[in-house]
Amino acid sequence: MYNKKYKRKNTAIHKKMKQLKQKNRISNQPMQKIVPFSNRKSVHYKPQRPSPWKQIVITVFMVMIIFILAVPTVVVQMSKTENQISVGSETVDNKEEAKPDEEDEPENPPEETATSDEAVEVGASPFNVSVMRVSNEEVENVPVEQYVAGVVSSEMPAEFELEALKAQAIAARTFTVNFLLNGEKNDSYDLTDSTQHQVYKSEQELQEQWGAEYHEKMNKINQAVKETEGQIITYNSAPITASFFSTSNGYTENSEDYWEGEVAYLRSVESPWDEASPEFTQQTTLTVAEVSEALEIPLQDDKAIPMEISHTDSGRVDEITVAGNAFTGPDFRDKLGLRSSDFTIEQSDSHLIFTTQGYGHGVGMSQYGANGMAAEGKNYEEIIHHYYTDVEISQIGEIAPTLVSN
Repeated sequence: MYNKKYKRKNTAIHKKMKQLKQKNRISNQPMQKIVPFSNRKSVHYKPQRPSPWKQIVITVFMVMIIFILAVPTVVVQMSKTENQISVGSETVDNKEEAKPDEEDEPENPPEETATSDEAVEVGASPFNVSVMRVSNEEVENVPVEQYVAGVVSSEMPAEFELEALKAQAIAARTFTVNFLLNGEKNDSYDLTDSTQHQVYKSEQELQEQWGAEYHEKMNKINQAVKETEGQIITYNSAPITASFFSTSNGYTENSEDYWEGEVAYLRSVESPWDEASPEFTQQTTLTVAEVSEALEIPLQDDKAIPMEISHTDSGRVDEITVAGNAFTGPDFRDKLGLRSSDFTIEQSDSHLIFTTQGYGHGVGMSQYGANGMAAEGKNYEEIIHHYYTDVEISQIGEIAPTLVSN
């Protein structure tokens, strides 16, 4: 019975196949192929992961690509940032602009200013000065404007205001011209480089003194000399004795109160700016024995020393009597080496304590006073007219043609 069923089933299959073949012939389509079921399980495809070392190589390669592409962009951006200059609240790119056509150029282009790397030269010198160098006893012939720059560098701090340095330059130049015309003659030289006349230092000496700051300071002083080229202070068409000193006690001194003889343009004037000077007040302590030796008078250190003091109009000591021995204020100051003739004295057992105000003789222009005036906005002409009474500022060629012709 099983066989009959199988045959009937098989016959039905064959019959179905014939019908399909017949149908395909009619439609001219290719016969569909019947694939019998397979007893094997279907296998799904799974992609294979790369090994760990391949992953590391791929990662490193990708990082290198990103680095190569990103770094140039970062460098360019940093370069742009560094080339920006801050101006107030805005930023201006420091890049070269296209040069305008000649017809577009401004009629009055801005003046060029010297940078710290550019050397500022002093003005032309109409004559030379023979300077005795005390240290080696050699004489140097120095152009007068260069000599003035060396004096200003030695006599006034380069940190001072430019207008104060200009006033000092004119005072130094005036002193030089006046001494060449009226001073004591010497066959070998004109002036020494010491306080006997004016302190002067050469460029080499200033380089050693200032080191890395030399160019900046020298340029500033040369600028002061250049901008006052050939100018001197005159009274009645003659160069003055342009005395100057460091610091006053609040007033300058009349010439006759410190030196012999009254000079019309060396009058006592107020100088309140000096109180800001580091040289304004100082204390000096000496033993009675030291004072006795310096003054060349007998003094006892176990007793109070009798003293009488009178003062000038400026508050400095005019005359002092010590144990019956009289001295002028300036003479007393010089003998004891005090910084000023404005002093007070206090005795403490075997010691004398001197408190001084100001530094220097006090006649003429106060340097710290000049700097104080400049800091307040005064120019060099105002400074000069304040410290020297009824003077004028003139040119060397007009006042001393004989010097210029030489």
